[in-house]
Amino acid sequence: MTDTQGIDETPAARGARFRAEAAARGFEAAEVESYISTARPAVYLASDGPGPVVALTGGHPPLPEDAPAPKAAFVASVDCAALPPGATDLPLPTEGRLLFFADPDPGSGAVTADAVRYLPAGTPLVERSDDPDDGPGAYRRARLDFCFHQWSWPWREEDDDEESERAAELESAWSHVVGWRPHWRLQLGGEPVVFNDDPIEVVRDELPLPDGDEWTLLATWRGEDDCEELEAGLFHWVIRRADLAALRFDRVYVYVDAF
Repeated sequence: MTDTQGIDETPAARGARFRAEAAARGFEAAEVESYISTARPAVYLASDGPGPVVALTGGHPPLPEDAPAPKAAFVASVDCAALPPGATDLPLPTEGRLLFFADPDPGSGAVTADAVRYLPAGTPLVERSDDPDDGPGAYRRARLDFCFHQWSWPWREEDDDEESERAAELESAWSHVVGWRPHWRLQLGGEPVVFNDDPIEVVRDELPLPDGDEWTLLATWRGEDDCEELEAGLFHWVIRRADLAALRFDRVYVYVDAF
């Protein structure tokens, strides 16, 4: 398929078409349901859409005049009110803005107190640049005005065994159902795209949490041409689910994956 069928349909309708396609390829219902159970819904933002603008990336951050200067480069500002309601399984705010910050430091991961800021709706903002020549905020500007939501699956190692081959066939069935998808730049929720290391697994190993809480992917940004420092970089922000529900962003784990 080469059209955009499936981008805006409901998860239930998309799931029904996927089940039918998998059955046509010889998969038993139990195997398909097991595969579906590992999926998580996510929102994807892309450029060159009809608008309205959902996120701005690069440049200098829109902040209150009296806000402290960011410690890392400004990546993106997301308008939470423009996100489709219920399109992820995250307790995202329904209004206001989420601002993301990260430096292009591949292979590093750390809890960062100022990696994400939440600005409530109605907060007066100005574009802040404390040092426009040398300070943080040097990524190229872009606007993301195409928003769609789809399932995402955990990253899998590519092996030649039968289980991996069947998973690949199910992924092919999913791609057939979804059809052409715009090249997204910012992902909210879902499972992380991976070059080398899964950031969720990395932080779980480094900082295990007590029962009842879990690390979850908040966002991923594809730096690409907007990040001159890296040929290809994935910027991940991982957060405790309980912290996100409480709008607490002082211990977000930032991981930069690159090749």
